Amino acid sequence: MQPITIEVVLKNAKPQPKSTIQQSISYYLKSNRVSTGNVIRSFTDDYLQNYVECIIIEDTLECKNLSNISQFQIEWYIYSADHSKPMVQNEFSPDGEINIATHLVLPNIDLVNSWENLHYESEIKDNLLRYAHTMMKFSDSGIDSNIITCNKVILLHGPPGTGKTSLCKALAHKLAVRMQDRYPSGILVEINSHSLFSRYFSESGKLVTKMFSSIKEIIENESILVCVLIDEVESLAHARDQCLSGVEPSDAIRVVNAVLTQIDQIKRYPNVLVLATSNLTKSIDLAFIDRADIKQYLGLPKTPAIYKIYLSCIKELQRIHILEDNIPFAPLNTVMKTNWNELDKYSRTLLEICEKSVGLSGRSLRKIPFIGYALFSNIKSENVEDFLNSMERAIEKEKSDRENL
Repeated sequence: MQPITIEVVLKNAKPQPKSTIQQSISYYLKSNRVSTGNVIRSFTDDYLQNYVECIIIEDTLECKNLSNISQFQIEWYIYSADHSKPMVQNEFSPDGEINIATHLVLPNIDLVNSWENLHYESEIKDNLLRYAHTMMKFSDSGIDSNIITCNKVILLHGPPGTGKTSLCKALAHKLAVRMQDRYPSGILVEINSHSLFSRYFSESGKLVTKMFSSIKEIIENESILVCVLIDEVESLAHARDQCLSGVEPSDAIRVVNAVLTQIDQIKRYPNVLVLATSNLTKSIDLAFIDRADIKQYLGLPKTPAIYKIYLSCIKELQRIHILEDNIPFAPLNTVMKTNWNELDKYSRTLLEICEKSVGLSGRSLRKIPFIGYALFSNIKSENVEDFLNSMERAIEKEKSDRENL
């Protein structure tokens, strides 16, 4: 049987037995001939509509129908997502009160489906999930770090707009879901790197130490999964040989030393994972890079990833009825193995638009549907063909605007 993962996000209603939820969803998927790689937010079934927020069905190499659900080996993850917003952690310094970090309870409703909406080449996401699982498993098993080293640090690097921060947050959320049997709750601590620099000599290193001390207090509770996100890590772990040319080099070096020391101290805890991002890897201290178990490059999207991004945008516009034509575009797997002349005209047009979009970042790509609709489409029109034309014009404008900068 083919294994497949199904996540069920419950509404904050009266708790229901998981077995009942599973049976109802299995019947629903079978009756409605739902295919893999889908996110279902509305249901014709009253029971599911009352108790289920959404169903996330894992994407597979081949888009398969779940009408014969008994052929699949389903791994169920049924959970309620927290609805709270990020909590700000403030500290007092000679500069006054500053925001040094934010804390977000995991799994969180704001991150539901974020993992599925990130599209990369090859198996980057699956590999990151496997890396993270293995790191946590090795640490949880009490492996001798003198024999096998695992610092539990993942570094994502690449050009701006490639989704590094979003992928870190989505990975933290996904781990909280997948490891809920081991860790009933989780927290994402996002460090505000820029706030940790004080204009007062030697104060920054103290702030870094103070912040990590508060993180350790959380980690002490071994039932909580703690993911620490350091965005633009070069701000805190700037190459020390480059610091020597700065105005206050010794303070900058103190910050780097403090970060490295604190990472070395928290790695012994089984329930912590450090996620870092950078656009400027040449500016990161080599000692930090050496501590990163995984150094994953995220480049600009290529045609297959762009097709997935645009297709998800079109489906969302169809879902909220801005586009009424419920045209079933061919999924990527079908597009990649079908001759050009055998593709339907809409999928062919979308593929052409994707090829013209190569060179744009993921952040820019997700703005193209908005720009196209705002500037080049007839607002009263709900026609998909007209919308595709407007997207093409939006791409030309985006590239022209960049050349004129």
